[in-house]
Amino acid sequence: MKKLVFLISFLTSFFITSCEDVVEVDLNTAPPKLVIEAAINWQKGSTGRQQVIKLTTTTGYFDQLIPIVSGATIVVRNSKNERFNFIEYNKSGRYICNNFRPVINETYTLTVVSGGNTYTATETLKSVAAINRVEQKNDGGFTGKDIEIRSFFTDPADEENYYLFKYVYSSKVTSTFYVSEDKFYQGNETYSSTEDDDLKAGDEVEVTHFGISKQYYNYMNILVSIAGSNVGGPFQSPPATVKGNIINTTDKSNYPLGYFSLSETDSQKYKIE
Repeated sequence: MKKLVFLISFLTSFFITSCEDVVEVDLNTAPPKLVIEAAINWQKGSTGRQQVIKLTTTTGYFDQLIPIVSGATIVVRNSKNERFNFIEYNKSGRYICNNFRPVINETYTLTVVSGGNTYTATETLKSVAAINRVEQKNDGGFTGKDIEIRSFFTDPADEENYYLFKYVYSSKVTSTFYVSEDKFYQGNETYSSTEDDDLKAGDEVEVTHFGISKQYYNYMNILVSIAGSNVGGPFQSPPATVKGNIINTTDKSNYPLGYFSLSETDSQKYKIE
């Protein structure tokens, strides 16, 4: 339990003196949970060989530093039982693999051993449609006066596809994330778009499209609805308890936060005119 002490000063108009009341508020502090940021992203045109997994823990609301988790063993295996080891770099909580082999529609299993617990998850690497072009629309938004950036792509026909869209703005710290399914545009050209009303000439926008599984789509749909579309990132610890696909096989009640995902991605940058 932590005690937060507020000092409240009142200036009395009649006596021109001040009094101080000390109010002690007990805050419940839950035990820290492991946070596993395991997003395997394969940019089109790259080898995808280098991948990073981060381990941290949750911490108190008022704490400035996010505790890292060192000394873990992290392995990813494919359906052929090929092993990809993630080795910690300089006790930073960042575990790096330099020989990962991404294959579309391949199934991978993550295993993390940390603090006497074993955590596992299984997911499939999903493809993404290439971005055809990026266009600027100067009469966008609800008012018809906002700048809007649209990133066009052609959804593959005859298959279910799920997408995560990410927009990073040079003028903002936060990024925009939202998800979509091809239920209403299957096999057609469509687009993702910015969700920022403050864009102006000279700003740079970087858009990334992720191909994701239906399971990850459902997870992100819940996460974005809780946090809003403007968040620091979907691979960080969520603002509320949202269970991902990673299971603690040692103690199921002590589940971690985070998600194991694998996506082919496509990105483009655009400078607003």
